[in-house]
Amino acid sequence: MDDYPFQPSNSDRTHNVSPFPQAQPVPWSEGQGDDWSLQDFLNILRRRALVVVGVAITVMATVVINLALNQKQPEYEGNFQLLVEPVNDDSSTVDIVKDTTSSNKSTLDYESQIQVLKSPELMGSVIKQLQILYPEINYDSLLASLNITRLGETKIIEVSYRSNDPNQIKVVLDRVAKEYLEYSREKKQTKLRQGIQFVEAKLPVAQNRVNQLQKELQTFRQKYDFINPDTQVDLVIGQVRAVTEQRQAVNRDLAQARANLAILQEKNGQLAALNSSSLYQQLIAQVRQLDVQIATESTRFQDDNPTLQALKEKRESLKPLVVQEAQRVLGTKLAELDNQVQTLEVQSRELAKTEQTLEQKRKQWPILARQYTDLQSKLQIATDSLNRFLSTRETLSIQISQTELGWQLLKAPTKPEYPVAASDLKRNFILGLVASILLGIGVALLLEKLDNTYHSASALKDKVKLPLLGNIPFEKQIPRHQNRIHAHSLKENGQESLLTNNQWEKQVPRHQERTFAQESPLARVPNHLIESINKSTTVSAQDYNNYSNQFLEALRVLYANIQLLRAERQINSIIVSSAMAGDGKSTVAFHLAQIATAMGQKVLLVDANLRQPVIHTLSGLNNLWGLSNLISTNSPVGEVIRQLPYMSRLCAITAGPIPPDPTQLLSSDRMKRLMAEFHNAFDLVIYDAPHLSGLADATLLAPYTDGILMVVKIDKTDASVLDRALDNLKNSRLNILGIVGNGQKSNFSSY
Repeated sequence: MDDYPFQPSNSDRTHNVSPFPQAQPVPWSEGQGDDWSLQDFLNILRRRALVVVGVAITVMATVVINLALNQKQPEYEGNFQLLVEPVNDDSSTVDIVKDTTSSNKSTLDYESQIQVLKSPELMGSVIKQLQILYPEINYDSLLASLNITRLGETKIIEVSYRSNDPNQIKVVLDRVAKEYLEYSREKKQTKLRQGIQFVEAKLPVAQNRVNQLQKELQTFRQKYDFINPDTQVDLVIGQVRAVTEQRQAVNRDLAQARANLAILQEKNGQLAALNSSSLYQQLIAQVRQLDVQIATESTRFQDDNPTLQALKEKRESLKPLVVQEAQRVLGTKLAELDNQVQTLEVQSRELAKTEQTLEQKRKQWPILARQYTDLQSKLQIATDSLNRFLSTRETLSIQISQTELGWQLLKAPTKPEYPVAASDLKRNFILGLVASILLGIGVALLLEKLDNTYHSASALKDKVKLPLLGNIPFEKQIPRHQNRIHAHSLKENGQESLLTNNQWEKQVPRHQERTFAQESPLARVPNHLIESINKSTTVSAQDYNNYSNQFLEALRVLYANIQLLRAERQINSIIVSSAMAGDGKSTVAFHLAQIATAMGQKVLLVDANLRQPVIHTLSGLNNLWGLSNLISTNSPVGEVIRQLPYMSRLCAITAGPIPPDPTQLLSSDRMKRLMAEFHNAFDLVIYDAPHLSGLADATLLAPYTDGILMVVKIDKTDASVLDRALDNLKNSRLNILGIVGNGQKSNFSSY
């Protein structure tokens, strides 16, 4: 059978160039500043219109509601001030007990104290007395008009009350001030004692809970011999492993014994056993010696000679002994082997039972560990609760033991004479409207400032200063189309254009194997795949029916721009990469390969992403055998190159199993030779490489291709990450063909 290896494309044959083009760095300028022009500002407002409108409506609604609720009669406001000293004396006693560093620092928690002053319990008697004169007053209405605040960092609390009646303000403030002064002298001491009584009542319950959980934990440890979950799990696993190894060794001995028994039951085995018996061999030697003597005497005497007859009788008498000895030897051997087999079978069964028991124990251990952890957690919670009760009892006892100090009224309540200035509704409405709009714009600008991505292809081109080769719009049909491809692949049960080793051996004669082993890897690509690639120039129309015209035209523009980058010769190989993961580089590479195939090119798509491969999913191929196998095992290319069922001229090489060190494979001489053969055999080779952030895979392959095509995801790719990636490429003097904007969802028609 004739073999036709891949031939270089026409573009490569017409130019005498090296398959490994030298890197041609493309200079670019640094990104411009963050100054926004009027057009940029309008674009931001248009892009963040929902944010601006949402914030403005929310703020304006709040302003309108407040203005509507505040449209009442003129209000008056009065207040009084209290010098609040902590009920506990800030003396040396407190310093000694609490070990404070400053005797002048107040120990009162003002925020909590203010909440206590507003509590229904404290305000209850005030409300009952006020309702005699003002029945409409209740707790909610009083608290809505009463304001209690601390004056800065001082020990002064100011209490203010607002109402339409100045007389009511004076009465309310007098009653509240009196109640607060009585509270400072009497009620707080009572509350401290009540707190101690509550703690004393809860302490036995908490202590009993701790004791009960300690007993449960002790019982659990004794019942299951449970000390350290991690150590005991490792111990059980080690026992299971040891028993398993012992059982495997017994099974090997059992298999050997059974094999010996089977051999002994055969004729050759019996002869071997008899040859090892010294007594049997002695008898056989005697018989043979007699045969020699009989033969010797037969030449001298007649058959009826007494001497000859005596020799024959002696030989006949030895035959039964030989047979008996043979039976004895074989019987002994069989008995020994049978006994050995039975013993090993018993040992194997016992070890299997032991292994099963240990395995059940190992499976049960996580449940026990969880129960043990739950008990420990409950005990910890109960212990913490008990400690809190003990600490609270000690604190309350110290507070009660200290000297009480009352509060001092610094400013007595007075009757207000002038109302609070009425609000200007119109002015407040206009101010609220302006403030809401400005706040909405401010939020939008803040989000824009925090957003370090590119929002359009034009912005990407202006900031990066690299050739913008294409702008791929967001395509909703891609996920459904990929699912259809994958389903088609499953339906075909993985029947791809892949030549196995057995098929290759059938097609290649034996005498040609050595010749082919010395050829390039692509010399062993199957003939039927080559013929289908060379003959077919069409793409199934149904593969593009689900895509929009904008998406397909953008891909065609991208392919045309790539080919127009060089006037002297055609672009033969490119690396498709990105700065970050998730930028859509694999999707761009896959569809670019399809478009190039549709343009009449002989295309090879190589999944060089040996970390998180995607091409096999996009193309509906399996990933059991791919590039990693091709590099590491020196396998023929015919075992990994696949022809896509719906595009005859498009071939793909999946990534294969993920290796432990992808960079070692990609930087190997084997990979360089494969790349050279790929470039000579196809019109266009597209490598889908991992992203550049923190990975060196793409930079290892770039020097042996025509350049890198950077994919940038609109509204996703971080500009700082992209800048670092481009700086690294610039420092490595690698050729960057250009950038591709991907996934732009809005304003695409303008581009």
